[in-house]
Amino acid sequence: MLRKAPFFRSVQAKLIIVYMLLILIAMQLIGVYFVSAMKTSLTNNFTNDLKEQAELLSVLAGQNWTGSGEAAEDKTASLRTLVDNFSSMSSGEIQVLDVSGRVLITSLSSHADLVNSKNTQTVVSRALQGIDDNEEYIIDEDNLRKKVVAKPVFSGEKIVGAIYIVASMQGLYDTMQRINNIFISGVLIALGLTAVLGVILAHTVTQPIKEMTKRATAVAEGRFHVRMPVFGSDEIGQLGEAFNHMTSRLQGVLSLNEEEKEKLASILTNMSDGVIAADEGGSVILVNRVASAMLGMREAEIIGRSISDLLELPEEDEELVDAGLRSIILGGSGGTPDAPAAPGGREDLTIRATLSPIHRREGGAEVGVSGTIAVLQDITEQERLDTLRREFVANVSHELRTPLTTIKSYTEALEDGALDDREVSGRFVGVIQNETERMIRLVTDLLQLSRMDSKETAVRHKRTDLFELIEEVAERFAFPMRRKGISISLEASPELGAYVGIDRDQIDQVLDNVVSNAMKYTTEGGRVTLDAYPLESGDRFAVVVSDTGIGIPKEELGRIFERFYRVDKARSRGMGGTGLGLAIAREIVQAHGGEIYIESDLGQGTVVTFTLPAYAEGGGA
Repeated sequence: MLRKAPFFRSVQAKLIIVYMLLILIAMQLIGVYFVSAMKTSLTNNFTNDLKEQAELLSVLAGQNWTGSGEAAEDKTASLRTLVDNFSSMSSGEIQVLDVSGRVLITSLSSHADLVNSKNTQTVVSRALQGIDDNEEYIIDEDNLRKKVVAKPVFSGEKIVGAIYIVASMQGLYDTMQRINNIFISGVLIALGLTAVLGVILAHTVTQPIKEMTKRATAVAEGRFHVRMPVFGSDEIGQLGEAFNHMTSRLQGVLSLNEEEKEKLASILTNMSDGVIAADEGGSVILVNRVASAMLGMREAEIIGRSISDLLELPEEDEELVDAGLRSIILGGSGGTPDAPAAPGGREDLTIRATLSPIHRREGGAEVGVSGTIAVLQDITEQERLDTLRREFVANVSHELRTPLTTIKSYTEALEDGALDDREVSGRFVGVIQNETERMIRLVTDLLQLSRMDSKETAVRHKRTDLFELIEEVAERFAFPMRRKGISISLEASPELGAYVGIDRDQIDQVLDNVVSNAMKYTTEGGRVTLDAYPLESGDRFAVVVSDTGIGIPKEELGRIFERFYRVDKARSRGMGGTGLGLAIAREIVQAHGGEIYIESDLGQGTVVTFTLPAYAEGGGA
């Protein structure tokens, strides 16, 4: 958040101060010029008045300047009258001097003692010498500033004396002081008015700026709906319009950027593949949820680690990452015996890591690598399916090759003359028929599995009595089991009253496959038991086929439902099995919405249990 600037550092204060300083400087310049001009003007006027008085007085005194005796007394009285008349018009002292500089008359009674004394000032000496322009500025013993003017007095062409006038300039300077005081008061009033007007003017300038600052702060905080007020059509108004336009564009760009980021985040989150991004130094900077799950680590544990260490790449592959290696198989067989292990040491996982460099471009040309993107694909199921496909092809080829080899051998034997021996030829033909039936069973089972895989086999649910179903199976296998010395028992009660919604033909096949396996792997004197009971949920029934046969090793139970898988391959093939019976049984049971599982101990027998849905009125299963 922006801090508020102190007042004296604000634009408003600066504008007011600058405005006042400009006014003050202007007033000072005007004042200096005005006072100087006023002082010069007053001084000149004052001096000119004194000179005019002195000039006029000297002319009049020259006219009244006559001889001696009674005439001299008349001259003095006349000059006294003249001085008295002029002194009433002047605030200064007027002296009439004779040609020797002696004071004849003074206008100030307080200076009567100066009469007949000699005035030795320079201006007087100059005047007695006939120089007309004589003035002087003096400061007396009372620290008063005075102006002195002296004029020669002519009687005809002859200098007969001088007029000496000294006037105090204190009144003039008092007037100047009053003018200065008035001017200073005016300046202060002007500055006060200037300050008020400056505040108003600065407010009109700074208020829009303050409003813009508030809006800019709001935009910086992400509130793009805020708009700048437009104050007129001046520069500030244009700035407001430009700011609003910029905010709208910025909001659009950021919205588009956020949308793109959300799209990218959604894509990364929902990708079925893992994605890891590393910087130029190989340190992980981004990882999605799928990659974290594949690596068995939390995102916080992955970020910052080296991508080579994270994927546990061998040293020879680390250099290939920088060179832009396209694909590495981690875990599983990887197509090679020495493929790198899956990250985290997970043996149940096979990952294809596709690495691609991120090129840095300047001016459209590649100038280096700025990072690496690794895409992780879980190909465990694909590898398993490829393995199953290879095993399936191998098993089918083997299963078909064995009877075909037998048939070919016996056919060649018959062609070589065994056909003439009726007993031998009959035995050979019987073997050929058995192997042919074995191939027919194998092809039939494969076709059935193929139809189930492609969902071509429809399940026709019908109401079926479960006890009746397993009872028929028990009766069907009773005779061949007695021939083998095996007893079969039905533990389910006729009062079971269980009705299931099933495709009876398919479930018959399941029971035939399971019971025939129990009979095959149960030795003479053993027992096979069939049972059925309802589950606690009430909407399903369990069918159980148990035997006391040779059993299955614990480590083999996980693969018992795989196609062509046999625990004891040699003996199973000798008993005529194809290795597809339990695979077909599982497909059928799952198509009915049930489950099938096996429990067995080696040498202790086997228990096969599968579930079937109860019949629902109006809905079949």
